[in-house]
Amino acid sequence: MLLYVEDEAILQEVLSVALTEAGYEVLVVATGAEGIEVLRSRSGEVRGLITDINLGSGVDGWGVARQARELISGMPVVYVSGASHQDWTSKGVPGSVMINKPFAPAQVVVAISELLNKAGQHDGG
Repeated sequence: MLLYVEDEAILQEVLSVALTEAGYEVLVVATGAEGIEVLRSRSGEVRGLITDINLGSGVDGWGVARQARELISGMPVVYVSGASHQDWTSKGVPGSVMINKPFAPAQVVVAISELLNKAGQHDGG
């Protein structure tokens, strides 16, 4: 299962459809806190993380990814952001991918697929 953390409903829908069509099971949440709760409660199921950076108030995407890596070593992480890409080198987790908004859904599908393949955890598409 892939965890997708995104607070924009339109992007949630577009990207979750693309990932599902590529053969992935996707769980979508809207806040960083929800993302961390899923990571904690379902860490055995989550194989990859796709997260927006700016998620409103509370935990941002950087924090979600750091928590994911603390819980699951080597967790594949793809960040999507319209404004925070310049911070990726200093705040992003090692081995992650940054995709700038606006993006084509296929860009994210390819990025997470490649990371999952590297991690030996590919389960679709």
